[in-house]
Formats: sequence, structure tokens, C-alpha cells
Amino acid sequence: MANFLKTIFASNSVPSKEDEKTKTEKKDFELFKYDGMRAERTGNIDYAIKCYTKALTIKEDFETLDYLAKAYIQQNKLKEATDALEQMIKMEPTVASTYFSLANVCYLLEDYSNVIAYCIKTIDIEEANMPAYLLLAKGNIGNKDYINAIANLTKSISIKEDYAEAYLLRAEVLKDMNEYPSALEDVEKVLMLSPEEEGAYLLRGKLEEQNELTKEAKADYNHVIELNPFNEKAFLYLGQLLISEKQYTQAIENFDEAIELNPKFSQAYHERGRAKFLNNDNDGSLEDMKKSLELDPKAEEKINGEYDNFSDIYAGTKIF
Repeated sequence: MANFLKTIFASNSVPSKEDEKTKTEKKDFELFKYDGMRAERTGNIDYAIKCYTKALTIKEDFETLDYLAKAYIQQNKLKEATDALEQMIKMEPTVASTYFSLANVCYLLEDYSNVIAYCIKTIDIEEANMPAYLLLAKGNIGNKDYINAIANLTKSISIKEDYAEAYLLRAEVLKDMNEYPSALEDVEKVLMLSPEEEGAYLLRGKLEEQNELTKEAKADYNHVIELNPFNEKAFLYLGQLLISEKQYTQAIENFDEAIELNPKFSQAYHERGRAKFLNNDNDGSLEDMKKSLELDPKAEEKINGEYDNFSDIYAGTKIF
């Protein structure tokens, strides 16, 4: 009897090889996973990806895949992020946030049809998901389907009446559809909700230009510069408006200020060069164009010849 009991206790106290293997794998998995999280927090994304990938070779884990996908997005490795998110969907096909993350990655890839498909899937799971309606509208816009974009933005606003971002995007779509009164109404709604929303002032300025309210447009562009001296679009729009009014000296001064704030602002050099050319400063115009090309080599596609056709380049041209 004693020997029998001894045998039982011995078998219970000694872990099997299978148990040891499971414990080791669990320990190694957690080690790699949490090392990856620590590395990501300190900005070492490459190492974090290596850790998450190693952890996933030990065990397929939804949370770790999520961390991996986000790390890939930070590294702009969008194909790899897509693969991780698709694997997450296979594991847990009813999690709305995964579909929404995948829709965002597709938007970065300019794959608008899949943006729409994954946003619809997100909304199927979470009917009141406002950001999904907003991104769905952006997918519609990417596919030039403005009617559905308006419909989806209107739906998001019906869910949240103070959704300023949706009003602003709807205003931009309405502007592109030449529906200026409706666009202006949405812009005013945005400014009521967010009095310091720079994008709304810029858009209102563009609407004012369309209605030849140039004084009001200048005031809006200048107001944005007061709110944020580093808003490049405000300088660009103001300078272009000044050029259209043949106020070349003022336009040059405007772009001087923009370039002082950001010496790498290629479009400011390009537009200042246009203003200088129209103001009969050919040498100054040439130098600005060279600097613009140095900062943005792709801009060369916009130039006909090697700096010898400035009349065609600058006459009435607006680049933004």
C-alpha cells in the first residue's frame, strides 16, 4: 500500500514534458510580446515588430496581431499591416474596430473601393459608428461618388448633430459640386461649433473668392495666419489671391514671410517666383523657380522647357 501511494504522489509532483513545453512557450510568448510593447513605447518600432513577429510564431494572438498591425502602419508598411489585420478578422470576424482599421489602411493605399467595403462592414456591426460614416464618405469622394458622400455625411450628422468634422467635409464636397450657399451654411455651422477651426476659415475664403468677395476672403486667410502662423495653406491662398488682383509686391511680401517661417516651403518659392516674374523681376523669378525644384523635384513636370517658358508657366496658373 505504501509503495502504491508513493507512486501516485510521485506521478503528481513531476511535470510531464508536455507541461514543461507549454510553460516554456507561454513564458517565451509573453517575453517577446511585452518586450515589443516596451520597445514601441520608446520608439524602437523595428525591434517591436521583430518581437511581435517572434511572439506570433509561438502563439496566434489577436492582441499581439493588433500591436503588430499598428507598428507596421507607423513604419508605413501598409501591405504587412493589411495582412495582420486580415488575420485578425479570420480569428474574430465580429470586431468592428478591425474592419475600421483595415478601411483606414486602404484609404492610405488609395484603394477606395475597399475603404467603402470595410466601412460598410464596420457599420453593419456598429450602426452608430460616426467615424466609419466619415471615412465611408471619404471613400465615396475618392471614387468621385459625391452624392453618396453627401448622404453618408448627412447620416453621420444625424447621429451626432455637433459633428464639426462631418459638416466641414460636407461643405468641401458641396463646394466641389458648385453648391455654394449650402456649402457656406455648413461652414458657418462648423465655425459656430469650433470658432478656431482653421480649415473652415480657409474654405469660407475660397467660397468668398468664388463670389468675388475678395476683401472678406483676405480677412479669413489673415485670420488663419493670426491663429496659426505656420498654416501654409493660408499663406498660399492669400498670396495667390493677391497675385490675381495684380498686387505683386504684397504677394511677394506674403511669401517672404511664409518662407522665413519655413525655408523648405517649395510652393511658396514657386508662387513667389510667379509674382516676381509678373512684377518684371526675371532674375529673382528664376532663382525662386530653381529653389522650388530643388525642394520638390516632381514640380519639374509642371514646367515646360528649362526655365525658358515662364509666360506659360505663370500666366494665370495656381498650384495648390
